[in-house]
Amino acid sequence: MFHLSARFFLLGLVLTGLGLVLTGCGTAQEITLDNGLRVIVKEDHRSPVVVSQVWYKVGSQDEPEGLTGMSHVLEHMMFQGTKRLKPNEFSRIIAENGGRENAFTSYDYTAYFQRLEKSRLAISFELEADRMRNLLLNEKEFDKEIRVVMEERRLRTEDRPEALAYEKFMATAYQVHPYKHPIIGWMRDLENMTVEDLRRWYRRMYAPNNAILVVVGDVKPKEVFALAKKYFGPVPSRSVDRPVIPAEPAQKSERRVRLALPAKVPYLIIGYHVPVLTPEDSWEPYALSVLAGILDGGDSARFSRELVRDKKIAANVDVGYDPVSRSPGMFLIDGTPAGGRTLEELERAINAQIERIKTEPVSEDELKRVKAQVVAANVYSRDSVFYQAMQVGRLAATGLDWRLNDKYVDRVNAVTAEQVLEVAKKYLIKTNRTTAVLDPQSMEKNKKRKPARKGAAHGR
Repeated sequence: MFHLSARFFLLGLVLTGLGLVLTGCGTAQEITLDNGLRVIVKEDHRSPVVVSQVWYKVGSQDEPEGLTGMSHVLEHMMFQGTKRLKPNEFSRIIAENGGRENAFTSYDYTAYFQRLEKSRLAISFELEADRMRNLLLNEKEFDKEIRVVMEERRLRTEDRPEALAYEKFMATAYQVHPYKHPIIGWMRDLENMTVEDLRRWYRRMYAPNNAILVVVGDVKPKEVFALAKKYFGPVPSRSVDRPVIPAEPAQKSERRVRLALPAKVPYLIIGYHVPVLTPEDSWEPYALSVLAGILDGGDSARFSRELVRDKKIAANVDVGYDPVSRSPGMFLIDGTPAGGRTLEELERAINAQIERIKTEPVSEDELKRVKAQVVAANVYSRDSVFYQAMQVGRLAATGLDWRLNDKYVDRVNAVTAEQVLEVAKKYLIKTNRTTAVLDPQSMEKNKKRKPARKGAAHGR
């Protein structure tokens, strides 16, 4: 199992994020079952495989105060037995049928997926429909899994200075909205969580009318719809008590946070609150995507060319902006200074680049370069049935029309230099900026840690 976050450096290139919302190579069809489950099927007949994904419209931003991390813990528990299956038997059955499976939790949704030979699709449906309504949530298994998650937090966050810096950055940038909490949860909340908390969350959020089934591969939509009706149709709908997510107030002044932690190198994060794609389909997210590509869209982008190679101020500088989320997000920049350079020099250089892009329109060559990369990402995205399903599922799970896939390249190609300048001037301003600085302290000697408790087949 793994949990997703807005961390821009997880994927390396800003355009990877753009690639997740581009069109695939086949047509798609959708129906809604009587119990409210949306079923979206997309054909791709190039190989005899199929990817099946169930997306629940619940993520860490939906969790109440004091129960952060609950969605991710429930994701773990979804593999730990139903009324008919023993713990980890789900995974065993998929493996015996030559398949792969896993799951992920984000701020905005939780998803479960399998990749199988096309004739095995019914097995996936039968297993997913079973745990959609028959999850046991055994206390003994919960005790094992909560320890696995706590160890995961220690290894992926508490033992990693950059991850701690990002966590502190988000808790500073967001004062009200639950994006201020980590997806994996605060340790104190994990320590106090009970299996009954998960039972209530499962009953409240895991219903067919709060889920989307996405299937992509060598299939025929009518046959998939018939299978979906057979296996998911009998799962009863339930009233879904969706929490009201508080809107983050407009930031009125610059925020800064400094962390002094044992680390090898200094580290800087700068972020600005920005809009994301909405059903109204504003042009601003497309312009922000192009802006991110201008700054960090390959070796010829400004940060890499000027700060890393020419001036040698930075060892690396990365930009990230994800236009697909349920709530307004962040335009993020992170970096590490080059040897012999300071964090202060790196921050000044980055801010100078930001001021420049707010006053000088980007060149036609820069626009062409970024747009060419978007088209290339579109082509490459068609090679994977998994990412085609991700494209559809992410849009649908965040309340967007998945048909935006078909418009994305055209909308990016329509972005002008004036629009890039406009969003930079509007959002990349000092009063909308949060900065986190990691000041490295001397490294302690490595302490031996006991290995994580086994018990989660998906604890990858």
